[in-house]
Amino acid sequence: MSRTRACPRVLIVGAGLAGTATAIRLLRFARRPLEVVLLEKRPDYRSAGVAYHREGNPWDHVFNIQAGRMSLFREDVLDFVRWANLEADRRDWPAQWAEHEFVEQGPAPRRIFQDYLIERLAEARREACPGVVLVEWDGEAVDMDVRPAGVDVTVCRLSASGFGTGPGAEPTLLSALSADHVVLATGLELREPPYAAEVLTHPSFVRNPFSEAGVRKLVTLPSEATVAVVGSVLSAYDSAGLLLRQGHTGRIHLISRTGTMFRTYPAGHEHGVLRLPCPRALLEPYRNREEFVARVRSEWEAACSTVAREHPGVHPSVIAERVAKAWEPYLPEVIERIPSAELRLLLDEFSTAIAAFRVGVVEYTMAVIERAMHPADGPVKLVVGAVERVTPVESSRLVVSVATAERRQSIEADLVVSHFGREWDYSRVGRPLWRNLLRKGIAVPHERTGRGLEVDAQGTLLGPDGEPVGPISAVGVPREGDELVRNGRTGAFAFNLASIKNQSIAVAARVVAELELREDGLAQDLAQFHGGAGDMEDAGRGGFEEAVLLEVRRLATRARRGRELLDSRVDACIRAMGGLPDLPALAKDAFRRDRLMRVVVNRAAVGRLTDVSVTPLQLRRQLGIADEPGTANAEDLRD
Repeated sequence: MSRTRACPRVLIVGAGLAGTATAIRLLRFARRPLEVVLLEKRPDYRSAGVAYHREGNPWDHVFNIQAGRMSLFREDVLDFVRWANLEADRRDWPAQWAEHEFVEQGPAPRRIFQDYLIERLAEARREACPGVVLVEWDGEAVDMDVRPAGVDVTVCRLSASGFGTGPGAEPTLLSALSADHVVLATGLELREPPYAAEVLTHPSFVRNPFSEAGVRKLVTLPSEATVAVVGSVLSAYDSAGLLLRQGHTGRIHLISRTGTMFRTYPAGHEHGVLRLPCPRALLEPYRNREEFVARVRSEWEAACSTVAREHPGVHPSVIAERVAKAWEPYLPEVIERIPSAELRLLLDEFSTAIAAFRVGVVEYTMAVIERAMHPADGPVKLVVGAVERVTPVESSRLVVSVATAERRQSIEADLVVSHFGREWDYSRVGRPLWRNLLRKGIAVPHERTGRGLEVDAQGTLLGPDGEPVGPISAVGVPREGDELVRNGRTGAFAFNLASIKNQSIAVAARVVAELELREDGLAQDLAQFHGGAGDMEDAGRGGFEEAVLLEVRRLATRARRGRELLDSRVDACIRAMGGLPDLPALAKDAFRRDRLMRVVVNRAAVGRLTDVSVTPLQLRRQLGIADEPGTANAEDLRD
């Protein structure tokens, strides 16, 4: 795939959820010819990733959140539910789900999300403007070089007998691919569990529970077998729940360092956002860990009491979630006061607890586990302690050594399932791409948190000097640390579906705008123009608000014809605005003025679409797109 082509090329590295979402937005937003290349090293992960691919998600694995929050489009919150009820091909579904009517607050199996993403990508491809094309390529990006005209990417292609990088594989097949912009959507990186060095290849150890081999071991395990599940986070519930639903009667040990258990969402739970005052005590100077944790606890208890008193409609089980979300806008200012070393220690210690406050679990998943934990002699037992070592014994079983608060405990198990989690420190990731990008300074680990990479507000990779290294953006997991310090989103909430929705919108819009400006020869004018554009928005300059709302509708519209009509209306509105702020050099050139104003309108529209201070349903009403003709099935939404 050489550069001998007539249109720009955007390469997306990774075709899981983040990559697919970004590709869909690029296909929708592009108004001129564009080639979108979606590169994926594992064909079975395409439009799925580790979280949703069919082979790693049996039918009993359901979303941790309600089906009504699984739409790929923030501006169309019920799209997934409608698809599951009206469009999904159920011919191969088991009876349990084949006749099921999906509702907003109910469960849905994870594995059908891959079909949903595939179909929405195909729709975006069909409805793209002329010359906007999608190319799906199998292979792994292993290296990159930034050039004046873009990025050269080295890709390891699939060999005739499989992927050419493992033991006994065919010789590596390398291809060169050049792109005008690269989007890194590489997803989760597995973390090597230090306690399992002796048993990583042992047949009774499951390193990746969401792999086809891992699921096979779980579903074929004798029902009376003893199981040790390392971790009590949401993914661990999937493994325990899968065993219980297939009739497992043997002991299941849930081993947790903190003993944190997640809450079950109440029946009829709806996502909501509250406005709470800033916890002022947290803005005091940081002294030490103990004093800071005490301040957090005091402010937290006060905030929870306030919600219980002033918002009686909020169910007690989700008060903590409401407070955690309401505090997010204030966390960046709080975090500024914490030294980097202390911040890393706090994140390591409290990340699981924060996750438990921030999200609950659907009843379908949690009820079966709660029933199995009670009475006390039920098959599921929570063990609070740190796993020190997993060792084999002659019987082909494994022994898990756990340091609890009282003593050291040994658990002998027929199967050990590791939910040790992801690797957030990219300096420890062994994949060739990250080793090469870090070695060249194209990617830099996030200094403040040690999680993810250094990026700017738009997700562009930053080098060691803090400046953009080139046209390379990130979506999803690599932005974890930046999302925390910039937006107050902690742990997995920095790269969950909600964050990926917003990041895919912002990155795709920015890439399309910059490619258009470069094609028009206006890239150098943009920085000068931004100096006065903010004043125009703040003052509600004649026609600006109307143009922004029209652009919001264009970005939210799935059908090409509807987008084209709205595009013309936006351009007409901009032409009618007349003069600009004090930028005489640009004001003399109507073409330059209108093109640059279009970028400002677009960025304001993106800001409206990605506003997390309101729920998606509130967002639609606030932006006036709930009943807008041409948006996706807007008439089916309800309050």
